[in-house]
Amino acid sequence: MAGYRDLLRTPGVGRMIVSQLTARFPSGMTSLAVLLHVEQQTGSYGAAGLVLAATSVGQAVAGPVTSRWMGVWGMRRVLSLTTSVCVLALLALGLLPLNLAGYMAFGMLAGLSTPPIQSAVRTIYPKLVNSSQLTPLFSLDASLQEIIWILAPVVITLVSTQVGTAEGLLLVAIIMVLGCGWFISAPELGRVRIPRSRRKLGKVLAKPPVLLATVIGFLLIGACSAVEVGVVANFDHGSLEAGIVLAVFAVGSLVGGLSFGHIPIGPWAIARRMLIVTVGLALTMVVLNIFWLGGALLLAGLGVAPALAVLFAITTASVKFSETAEAFGWAGTGQLIGAASGSAIAGFLVDGTGGPQGAYLAAALFAIVGVIVAVSCVRFLPDLRHRDPSPYPDTEPVSTITPT
Repeated sequence: MAGYRDLLRTPGVGRMIVSQLTARFPSGMTSLAVLLHVEQQTGSYGAAGLVLAATSVGQAVAGPVTSRWMGVWGMRRVLSLTTSVCVLALLALGLLPLNLAGYMAFGMLAGLSTPPIQSAVRTIYPKLVNSSQLTPLFSLDASLQEIIWILAPVVITLVSTQVGTAEGLLLVAIIMVLGCGWFISAPELGRVRIPRSRRKLGKVLAKPPVLLATVIGFLLIGACSAVEVGVVANFDHGSLEAGIVLAVFAVGSLVGGLSFGHIPIGPWAIARRMLIVTVGLALTMVVLNIFWLGGALLLAGLGVAPALAVLFAITTASVKFSETAEAFGWAGTGQLIGAASGSAIAGFLVDGTGGPQGAYLAAALFAIVGVIVAVSCVRFLPDLRHRDPSPYPDTEPVSTITPT
């Protein structure tokens, strides 16, 4: 913890971490707020699911594009524009009398305009700290984001069920304005400029570590989403037991990230951490009571934030600085698709088997494939134990005036 205290004393680090967590807090609220509101207005969970699908598609498509825009127009302009549009779309969802097509249209608009906060802050991090502090910083970031997934669903559920679903969406919009405004106003955004990328959109995926980080992130988040479906199916919908077990899962990730964040990252790091997740998720199929599931998910959680930290680090270390935002945009898209795929597959298996075991099996299989991919592709993963994990500098010809 002394290392993390020193890290937080570095000028700008604490402000960046807290402001970006505040700006990203709505990401843990939006899906549930939209689900509850659309279901209440239409009386159909199917309709609500279609709106959520439209929102997710928008987020997945926009991630790499808006992240890349930051190198063209600057971080503040892109973040201000996307925040404004997203807030207006959320207000329209909450306040306008819409039919299903209208809800889907504004849901997709909200997804397309989701501010690329993650890409921005993870592009700024290498400019705030020295190379020896970068891996612990990524680990701290991955750990503290669990606070969002612990608190945000509780907050939005309380507001939407006790006050109103429109008020829930209004709260999401208010927090987005305040959080993104705080992040955008940070002086670090003015001091860090992302160079314009000279390569075509998507070319960054030709780098094996970036592609692997995207694929493994898809599998890791797919596993987490599948197990969440299993826990909800295991207990009554909205029950206290389900909330407790999922909170334990998030706490395990928080503890794991803080405990293992200082460990140097070698080529086998992601495989070892994914193995921890796999073992924990496999144990969920043994006994279905709250104590066993809590223990199994606590173990699985110990590997989640450390695994994400490795994915962040190998992405940063494998690209030029001008490509970091787009690379993280693709990683975010992979994780969004993983979340949707994991939830959908787990849901079908729960219906097909008549119980949560199908979802737990899906979660374990996602994680097992993640281990297999990490092991089989280990030769493509960088060894960061004895090298600077910062992105490569951008170089280009410099015009000079020579005497004639």
